[in-house]
Amino acid sequence: MNNQEFVPFLKNNWEEAGFQKPALIQTKVYSPIIEGKNLVGIAPTGSGKTLAYLLPLINQMEAGKASQVLVLTSSQELAMQVVEVARKWLTGSGMKVQALIGGANVKRQQEALKKKPELLIGTPGRVLELITAKKIKAPNIKTLVFDEVDQLIQGQSLQLIQKILKASDNQAQHLYFSATADVVLDELNQLESDLLVVDVSDEDDSQGDVHHFYLETSDRKKVDQLRRLLNLPAFWGMIFFNQLNDMGSAEEKLLFHQLPVASLASDQSKISRKNAIEQFKKHQVLGLLTTDLASRGLDIESLPFVINADVPMSEESYLHRAGRVGRMGESGIVISLVTPQEKSDLTKIAKKLDLKLEPIYLFGGELLTEEPVKQSEPKKKKSKKSKGKRRK
Repeated sequence: MNNQEFVPFLKNNWEEAGFQKPALIQTKVYSPIIEGKNLVGIAPTGSGKTLAYLLPLINQMEAGKASQVLVLTSSQELAMQVVEVARKWLTGSGMKVQALIGGANVKRQQEALKKKPELLIGTPGRVLELITAKKIKAPNIKTLVFDEVDQLIQGQSLQLIQKILKASDNQAQHLYFSATADVVLDELNQLESDLLVVDVSDEDDSQGDVHHFYLETSDRKKVDQLRRLLNLPAFWGMIFFNQLNDMGSAEEKLLFHQLPVASLASDQSKISRKNAIEQFKKHQVLGLLTTDLASRGLDIESLPFVINADVPMSEESYLHRAGRVGRMGESGIVISLVTPQEKSDLTKIAKKLDLKLEPIYLFGGELLTEEPVKQSEPKKKKSKKSKGKRRK
């Protein structure tokens, strides 16, 4: 991949962004995408996968030709983030990108489709709804991109994907991307044969220096530990929970202590979720409480901390949560709060992912990597009772 191959507006945007050279995944998939091959792109979180598919596709798009490329994402947040990136790189082209996500006004989206946007980005449910209503002419789509594909082909989402594939042109190009797509390669090969697999996981060195720690505590004291972390001078981080009700309870307690936190949950409105992300990005809140909903694709620049209030349910979950830090060469810290019983679960995950896991301690308003020596309080001397004789 060479930016000299770009059309003028894209070359200009590359220079404006101050990019020196493409990321490894961007280099490896550029030619196969240009050649129209169907492929699976696997690269670590934060290694530039979004631009890996957007740059070659935008470079080939034709102005005025509607719905040439459709990008399907695993969440509304990821869809909006890809839209944001696409808008930036379409600057100067006269071409349009349209978000098609659930939770937003479908009538407005239908009106926007009449303006014939060249690039569509959305979630499977809403996209299928618009295809069924004949508002999107699926046979016109030349390339379908599946971002975070391992999530997209799970459960009910897989049925939606199969229906979208059935409605689209059999000759359309299919691109599948994720940090953990290797875990679903068998399923992808059942969807279609002759897929080119481009896996740079072992070669890619774009991830920064990320340290993985565990902080031993009790279930009852986990929220108190979060309160202490949020009071650290340099703290700004995402805090992950396994269950929505645990997250809601923790948020209530932290807000009671007047700590600047917000939550991001699947049962919130689109506006509430957008506001939470914006407040967090602007440092108006220091802790963003969420579930695995936000562990994929959400790109918060220079984020220093990820906290697992609960031990993730799988290695994939840990990998994607931890991937919010260390993006594009930045450093970061991942701290998992564990009870003595949970410690073995976390150790197994770290071993499978080949991560160095160390203990960390909160003491005196600081994070310490060595166990603090707690000073014992001096014992009070017992006052001796007078053994004098009573006066009569």
